[in-house]
Amino acid sequence: MRHPLHPAIVHFPVACWSLAVAADGAGLWFGEAAWGWSAGLLAAGCAMALPAMVAGMMELPCIPEGAAMRDTLAHMTAMLLAFTCFTASLLLRLDHLEPRAPGMVPLLLDGGGLAGLTVGGWLGGRLVYGHGIGRG
Repeated sequence: MRHPLHPAIVHFPVACWSLAVAADGAGLWFGEAAWGWSAGLLAAGCAMALPAMVAGMMELPCIPEGAAMRDTLAHMTAMLLAFTCFTASLLLRLDHLEPRAPGMVPLLLDGGGLAGLTVGGWLGGRLVYGHGIGRG
């Protein structure tokens, strides 16, 4: 695949989710002025993750069997974990579509999502730079 779409659009959910975690962390000190941004960032990240996942699935047949496919499946698993954690965190902090301060469970889900995002991002980099996937 010469110019795959997936690597071009994954930056949006990665940035939104990372900033949402930072906003929640800052919210522990600064209150609503900081965590008020988090719900919007989580929503944008989850919305942008959907086309990124579809694009990745469309590129799946181009992955060779073996080590590259194993890394791809691990990448997909880690990113699905991140998506699930961030989506659950978003849903738990909404009250009739109005964001409220995150409790302990959404903050723990943020941590799980960030862990999945970190591992999945590392594996994505390994696919490109280690296995040469999508580099034409």
